[in-house]
Amino acid sequence: MGRRSFGLLFLLVVLVAVCLASIAIGSKEIPLSGVWHGLFTPTGVEDDVVVRELRVPRTLLGIAVGIALGVGGALMQGHTRNPLADPGILGVTQGAALAVVLSIFLLGVNSLVGYIWFAFAGAMLASVLVFLLGSAGRGGPSPVTLALAGAAVSALMNGLVSAIVLLDQQSLDAFRFWQVGAIAGRDLTVLTQVLPFLLAGLLIAAFNAPGLNAMSLGEDVAKSLGVNVSRTRSLGIFAITLLVGGAVAACGPIGFLGLVVPHVARAFTGPDYRWILPYSALLGAILILFADIAGRVVARPSEVEVGVMLALIGAPFFIFLVRRKRLVKI
Repeated sequence: MGRRSFGLLFLLVVLVAVCLASIAIGSKEIPLSGVWHGLFTPTGVEDDVVVRELRVPRTLLGIAVGIALGVGGALMQGHTRNPLADPGILGVTQGAALAVVLSIFLLGVNSLVGYIWFAFAGAMLASVLVFLLGSAGRGGPSPVTLALAGAAVSALMNGLVSAIVLLDQQSLDAFRFWQVGAIAGRDLTVLTQVLPFLLAGLLIAAFNAPGLNAMSLGEDVAKSLGVNVSRTRSLGIFAITLLVGGAVAACGPIGFLGLVVPHVARAFTGPDYRWILPYSALLGAILILFADIAGRVVARPSEVEVGVMLALIGAPFFIFLVRRKRLVKI
């Protein structure tokens, strides 16, 4: 077994261990016997409800969102050739935020399940707008034009969101709850609604990896190898939109994960995206669950949301990577 294959197997074992910890550890202390009882022989007591209806859906959603954001971040850094790029650079997060605020302000939507489809539609529309703006001109979409278009669209949508929440207190209160980024309080309905989009995004990402490897050598080299650069980039952007749009719709914006995880993966795998993507997927799931567990423990009996914990964990870790000069060139 090669080193990279062994690394994947090791990450799978770690992910299983973190999943078990996520189900067993929480703001409410439940003995291991109670966790086992709740999973396999429930009788409807309080501990059974906590395990089956709160912790298990939360863990499954964390796995799905972590995988989506990890792979989305790796794709984004590859297609923009920007080591500081994260999935929000295409305006996906800002588009989702604007759609959520408009759904509250104009339609009175006030439930997480109701936010999902508006957030996903906003993410899709924002990424399409960025892609169209970045594709304008004879050269078609390029890393620079996409980044500039994403920055412009993101700034516009952030301004609109700020204007709306300042005008309406209800929109501000609901938006603050969504904006913090959390996997708590979501049941399996939320996961089942976004799961088809996440699976489609992962499938497209897998097909996108070989072309992305060729493009990392330079677009001219990729074209000489027979790669259709425009089609490869379009597929990559579509995969990012599905993955990040679905994750943001379900949990709100969760920062740092899509930025940090690809760098860690690349340090172990090298520049081959056929390995970077699965490593990023597993590392993303592990990191989000670890942050979620930490958030339940540090503020007992209350909790710190996973978006806040990832910022507290991710920022110092990323600074450490930069200072150690372990960021692998893209």
